[in-house]
Parts: sequence; C-alpha cells; structure tokens
Amino acid sequence: MAEFFIELLSEEIPARMQAGAADELARVCGAVLTDLKATGIQTFYGPRRIALTATVAAEKAGGVIEARGPRENAPEAALAGFLGKFKASRDELVTEGGFFLLRRNEAAVAAADLIAASLPTALAKFAWPKSMRWGQSGDFTWVRPLRRMICLLDGAVVSMTLGPVTASHETEGHRFMAPGAFSVTSAADWQAKLRTRKVIADQAERRALVVEGLNAVAAQAGLTVAEDAGLVDEVTGLVEWPVALLGKIDADFMDLPPEVRELSMKVNQRYFALRDAVGKPAPYFAFAANIEARDGGAAIIAGNERVLRARLSDARHFWDLDLKTPLNASLPKLEKITFHAKIGTQLQRSERIAALAEQIANALGANAPLGAAAKTAGLLCKADLVTGMVGEFPELQGIMGGYYAEHMAQGWDGSVVGPAIKTHYQPKGPSDAVPTGVVSVSVALADKLDTLIKFFEIGEKPTGSGDPYALRRAALGVIRIILENQLTLPLKAFITNGELFAFIIERLRVKLRSEGQRFDVLDAVLAAGDDDNLVRVMQRVNAVAAFLAIEDGANLLIAYRRAANILRIEDAKDGPHKAEPVLGPLPLAEEEQLRDMLPFLAGETVNDFRDGNFARAMAAFSKLRTLVDAFFDKVTVNDPVPQIRQNRLRLLAQLRDTMHQIADFSKIEG
Repeated sequence: MAEFFIELLSEEIPARMQAGAADELARVCGAVLTDLKATGIQTFYGPRRIALTATVAAEKAGGVIEARGPRENAPEAALAGFLGKFKASRDELVTEGGFFLLRRNEAAVAAADLIAASLPTALAKFAWPKSMRWGQSGDFTWVRPLRRMICLLDGAVVSMTLGPVTASHETEGHRFMAPGAFSVTSAADWQAKLRTRKVIADQAERRALVVEGLNAVAAQAGLTVAEDAGLVDEVTGLVEWPVALLGKIDADFMDLPPEVRELSMKVNQRYFALRDAVGKPAPYFAFAANIEARDGGAAIIAGNERVLRARLSDARHFWDLDLKTPLNASLPKLEKITFHAKIGTQLQRSERIAALAEQIANALGANAPLGAAAKTAGLLCKADLVTGMVGEFPELQGIMGGYYAEHMAQGWDGSVVGPAIKTHYQPKGPSDAVPTGVVSVSVALADKLDTLIKFFEIGEKPTGSGDPYALRRAALGVIRIILENQLTLPLKAFITNGELFAFIIERLRVKLRSEGQRFDVLDAVLAAGDDDNLVRVMQRVNAVAAFLAIEDGANLLIAYRRAANILRIEDAKDGPHKAEPVLGPLPLAEEEQLRDMLPFLAGETVNDFRDGNFARAMAAFSKLRTLVDAFFDKVTVNDPVPQIRQNRLRLLAQLRDTMHQIADFSKIEG
C-alpha cells in the first residue's frame, strides 16, 4: 500500500466554501482512486488550501474483463455507445447467445499512471459554488487563482498539470510570518512543516485553538465569550494561525441595544461579544488575528477598536434617528410595502395580525388590557421594517420594533407590547426559544397563522421540492409555541381550512419522527377522534405510547391485531359483524367476563381518557389484557354452532370498537 497526498494552494478561499470544497475533493479523488482500493481518506481545509490524504494500492489489478453488450440486431447507436463506454473497437467483440460480448485481457496499471491519467480531468470539473476563470487559456476555473499543487505517491511527485500549475513537492507557509516555498515528502511532513511555518493545517485543531484562545483572553478579564458556533466556524476559515486578542468598546456605545452592537461586530468585523460575571454584555470584544505581532497585538487591537468605533457610530446614528419617529407613526409607510401581490401590503397584514392576536389572547383567557396589548403589538409588529436600523441590519427586524415600542410608548404599555414585538418571529429555528406570556404568544401565533392562512388561500403551498415562503417553519413554530407553553387553544377556531389543519398535523408528525417519538401513535389517536387542541392530543399520544411500552400494553396490542384479523377474514365471508350487545348466558366464563368488562371500558374508562385521567384509564386497559388473553386461550371463535360463532364475533367487534375509542390501534407500527 502507498500514501497518496494532494494539496491545492490558492488565493484566499471564502470561509463558507471550505468545508464543501473538502467534501468535493474527497468525492473527486475517491472516484479516481476506487480501482486503487483507497482507504483512510482524510481531508484538510483552510483559508488558502484544501488537501487530502489516503492509503492506496500500488497498482490497479489486471485481469480479464468481460461485458455483455446489446443484442446482435440492436441499432448501431446502441452498439456505438457500448464500444465508447469501454473504449473498445468492433474487432474486439464476439457474439454469444444473440448478444455482443466484449472479452479483453487488461494489464495491471501502476497507481501513479492511473492518477496522472485520470485525476487532472476530474479536478478540472471541480464544483465550486462560485468560481473564476484563470490561466493563459482562460478556460480553467477555480474559486480563486490557483498557485501551487502537490501530488505525491509515497513521496514521489505524480506528474500532472491542472490549469496553470504543475504538481511538485512544494507548498507555502503563512503568507506574512513564513513566506516562501518549501518541500514536503508526505502528509505528516506537510503538517509538521506547515506548523513550523505558522499554519495549522487541520481544521478541527485550528477551531479548537480559536475557541481556547478566545476563552483564555476573556477569562483574563473576568469575562466569558457569548456562544456563537457559526462565527467560530467562520473565523476558523479565516485564519491559519489563530491569535486571540481582546479589544475595548467605548462606553458611549454601551447604551445601544446589545443586539445592535453584537450584530454589527459579528457581521462587519467577525468579533465575539463578551459577558460579565452575571451574564450581562461587557464593554469588550474578542477576535482572532491571523498573525503574531511583535508588540503583542497592541497595534492590531487599536486598529480594530478604531474600526469598531466607526461601525458603532453608524449604528448610533440610525438608533437616534429612528427614535425621533414614534413606531405607530411609521404605519402609513407599510401601505407602500407589498407583502405579496395576491395577499396585499404589510399594513393590511399588520391589521390582520392585530385582530387575530386579540382573538387568540381572548381565547387564552386574557383580561381586557392584555387583549388590547396583543392587538396593539400585532398592529406594530412590522412597523420597524421602515426604520433606518432594520434597513441597515435586516436581521434585527422585530427586535428593533420591540425596543422602539418600549422607548416610545404612545398609549400602550411598552413593557408588555415591546417584548411581544421583539419575539414575534420566534422560534426561527429548532434551537430557538419560543415566546412566553399571553401577549407575546398571541402575537407570535397570529403572525404565523396569518402567513399560513393567506398562502393556503392563494394556493401557494409547499411542494416536495420547495417551500419558498417557509410555511413548514411557520407551522412548526405554531406547534412549538402551543406545546411548550401548554396552551389550551382550539386551533380550528382560527383555521377554517381543513387542508391547512392537516398540514399542521403533518408537521407535528414530522417533528415527532425527527425526535424519535411515536408518530404512529399520533395517527392512531387522531383516528379515534379529531381534536384541534394540540396539548390534549399530545397528552393522549404520550399516554398511549407509555401504555404500549409496558408488557400489558404490548400484549393487548397483539390481541387487538388478532381480533382485527379474525374479523377481517370472517367479515369477508358473511359480515360485517357489528358490535351489537351479546345478551344472556354464554358457553364459557372467559367470554362472559370479557363481555361484562367491555361496557365499563366503553363508558367510564373512555370518559376518563377523554377527560385527561390517563393513569386511571390506562390502568383499566391493563386489566383488559388478562381477560383478552384468557379469551383467546380458551375460546374458539369459529364455533360450529352459528349462534355461538355470531356472538363471539360480535364480542370481538365490541373489543375492537372499544379500543378504537382510545386510538385506532391498526395504525400502530411494529
């Protein structure tokens, strides 16, 4: 076996493209190295390079190749295609059994020859999200100008050319701290020599150093770094030799909303926000430089503080300017913003959200002041779309409206309306927190329900391939807000479109599946009776799932399936056999005991389940398991006496229909 190693060195690769590029390199090389039985493929990526190492066979094994082609009477085009696939000539073909057959002896191919012949062509088709043409011919594309390429097989250069570069032993270290070329003989030698030249090649190690360094400089000041995994990933892709530094924020900017400060730092400068001992924003920022400065970073820090000061001055300008116009005074401008051509303007949308938010608040038992606050927050929730700050930072929509509502209350309670506006877009993703408090949840639900209702009205529903208006996310947001706040809310009071309600239930099913929960039990519970109270639905789902997880429940499910199967077969003969009362003495005690138990279950136990007394209801169903086991052990359903058979089939129908009042157990998987 031999070590294969390739590195492609270029000008700076955008951080967001690096991981994907490493995956693409693994795909391209993996395809070329398939015949060399490649194992242990490992990729590296960073600001200026992507690389890969693998263990491969010394040669592609030779042998006899045999391939059956088209029929003898097939069109010439089919035969030509077959020959082209194997780079064969007509003379190499024989006929057997009415088909063309290619039989060829192939010699072994040295790994270096195979790589040199195949890899350049494959790399020339390398898929970048965006690329530029480069080289004298102008037909070679790469993400940025390609400068060098290493391609080694057990330390020896594989002779090949890609665009403007030819493979060699040479690469380069850090652009500023260790410029110039140097030679390497293996992947390990490459990593070690890069390290001495101020480049950490392994992205996982580099990321760990970024985190470690940021935490260290923050800890020295008694602070902690605000968690931001995405920013850590981005910074890891921007530096080859991370050096963590700490800068100070002018006190004049600390009264800006923290989201404004921190978004400006993150988006514009890739700075990390810091927290003090009690978790409040600290007047400092951390960042990772890409160079070890002789002055300990003093000049770099001063320069970054100067840049941040200018950025935050711009933010201060927008903040002060926006505060001059009360939020409600911005509403007329929303009439000029079209939300959707078939749905209307943002003002019309705001008015709908306001009305719906008030209705939801009332349904949740809010008093008159809170209902009015929900209506006000709903009306104002989109007003910040026309503010200067949101124009500069669209990511802050909703958040800025909340701050402006708090600072410029015009006849409303800013402490209630402001937070409701701030959180009305939440949850934006699976890890995002949901709003809490009756006013906030009412506005957030109204926003999402209005979106769902209106887009379903105009027929703009998600398809298997797309969801341009994020309706799945909106439905999941509705579900999470209701369930995580345990809201007793009848959804159909606000949704009249049955298809939309079914869409929300489907999103609940997907949510349960993704969490490893029993989505089949959801189907079973809903089949037993339509319910638009999601909290109650999930309580029933959890109760049935817990019951099925114990021995009594699992065995009763088996008995149910046996009963349902018997009924299906016998109904086909002379059914249907309905769950009619079975009166009078029965031949066996086991069938009488089951008969006498079923009315109790169908009455009191089912009522307990529907009223939320799940423990008592499931305890009663646990007792049913023993009776059903005894019935099937002692009773022959298809008795030769027609009346006895009829009674026993009716009894099974009663069992099935009684269980269906809890859940349709035929929908349970497994």
